[in-house]
Amino acid sequence: MITGSSPLDSAQSYPRSPGTPSAAAGDFDYERHGHGYAARRRADPRIESQVHAALGSAAAVLNVGAGAGSYEPRDRQVAAVEPSAMMRAQRAADMAPVLCAVAERLPFGDGSFDAAMAMVTVHQWPDARAGLAEMRRVSRGPVVILTFDGDELDRLWLADYVPELVTAERQRFPAIAAIRAALAGRSMVQHVRIPIDCADGFTEAYYARPEQFLDAGIRRAQSAWGFVDPADASRGIERLRGDLESGRWDERYGFLRTQPEFDGALRLIAAWP
Repeated sequence: MITGSSPLDSAQSYPRSPGTPSAAAGDFDYERHGHGYAARRRADPRIESQVHAALGSAAAVLNVGAGAGSYEPRDRQVAAVEPSAMMRAQRAADMAPVLCAVAERLPFGDGSFDAAMAMVTVHQWPDARAGLAEMRRVSRGPVVILTFDGDELDRLWLADYVPELVTAERQRFPAIAAIRAALAGRSMVQHVRIPIDCADGFTEAYYARPEQFLDAGIRRAQSAWGFVDPADASRGIERLRGDLESGRWDERYGFLRTQPEFDGALRLIAAWP
């Protein structure tokens, strides 16, 4: 958490009443559909260690599109910005201070932080290029982005059941090359391998636990389903249910139930000025 003087002390809040939804805040209505994210979208410690390693020795870190705070380091000076009142309310009391602000207009001066991070959020920003440029502006050091490669989303078997989900998500996620170009400077991309018991409930986290997708609560904590026609989603889920009951899913994909990791579409990008 931030202690003492910090960039947050002189920051200007985004000029909008807390809790008031705004079309500028993102492409998914977290005020209505953001319940349960703190419980279902928890940081996985193995992914978290990779994120924190990419932050290097940064002492002062800005988390952009911070949500409920997953992957924020607890042993550094952290500030967070998050436009959704619903998501801000789910942050633990001992977490870093959070401002109501959007990525495209960060209320901090140039070079205010040693590093900036954005965890599975850039695909929701109305202007990802502008948001990434703002992260570059306020960070003296690395900008770390956890995201998915839209071109690789069909690595997960779920694409066979709900192809509409992959189609929708590919339209949302900025290309990896475009993210690197927007951040400029020197950058690297890492494949993030997903552990079989991943604690973070994004879709690929359940590659070995297909029954989880039958739980509507699990799906509600994955914004992708909000961009799929309910009839298409229902049809795909019922087909999955039938294949699990008949054993067909295990005939095709059962080897995944004991595969310790999955190399899917999750990517970690780190860029330096």
